[in-house]
Amino acid sequence: MTITFDDNLITGNETIDEQHKELIDRIQQFVTACESGDGKVKAIKMLDYLDEYTDFHFTEEEKLQKEVEYPELAKHHEKHEEFKQSIKELYDFLNENEGPNEQFIEQVKANVVDWLFHHIKTFDRSVAEFIHLHDNSERL
Repeated sequence: MTITFDDNLITGNETIDEQHKELIDRIQQFVTACESGDGKVKAIKMLDYLDEYTDFHFTEEEKLQKEVEYPELAKHHEKHEEFKQSIKELYDFLNENEGPNEQFIEQVKANVVDWLFHHIKTFDRSVAEFIHLHDNSERL
């Protein structure tokens, strides 16, 4: 499975877009490790790598929202918590099984890749638009 950042994922906010590129790169590395049969230990290490950056990114994104008093922050935070739960479920799967298998890869596609792409195209674009309007209010 190939996961890439493309123009459909651009929010227009440079900080958010750069972090999304890094996040998607980490997801690609994680998926590649799982698909190549590197085993449970490597998959867990790559999931740790992804989880660490996810926490950083969500914290930064929510900090930006607080700075501009984004009205949908609570709802956005809930979505981030939803994603974190999916990551926890991936850890649980790896701990209960011998390593990543086809079912695991499908779970990653649905609960990480598809979820993230939808989240970026809807929730994060809305945040970026709000920040842009906030930062350029004198032009309105």
